[in-house]
Amino acid sequence: MPQVMIRRAVAADAAAIQALYRELVANPAVCVLPERIAEVAQSANAALFVAELDGAVAATAHVSLCLDVMFQNQPFAVVENIIVMPRCRGLGVGAALMREVEHYARSAQCSKIMLLSAAERSEAHRFFEKVGFLGSAKKGFVKYRSQFDEQEP
Repeated sequence: MPQVMIRRAVAADAAAIQALYRELVANPAVCVLPERIAEVAQSANAALFVAELDGAVAATAHVSLCLDVMFQNQPFAVVENIIVMPRCRGLGVGAALMREVEHYARSAQCSKIMLLSAAERSEAHRFFEKVGFLGSAKKGFVKYRSQFDEQEP
């Protein structure tokens, strides 16, 4: 059985994380900066996790804690940019990564964990449901920066 280890990302992981993100989206603008990873590592409201399989980065997930007012001082978590290297899927890497995300959210007293997934990623949707996310509970919406209204200040 392959050895999976989950840890917080460090600046030296930038190239490996960038390669994973390029598996996730075909966007030439993807650029992971080591200093940004270091900044996230220092944040009290975010965590960037990597999963190592036999010593090599094989997956990543970024979690942000969002301050909320609905349930006293409980935040909620948003998970973004979840990707497991294709050759490592089905080996327990993603499940281990998502357990760590859940542990992080639980330790922060989050009321819930939310994530979005591209509509066409049906394999990912099956995985998210397998690890306990409800795909039919809510409907997600997104508006990209290129679609923001240009407003005069």
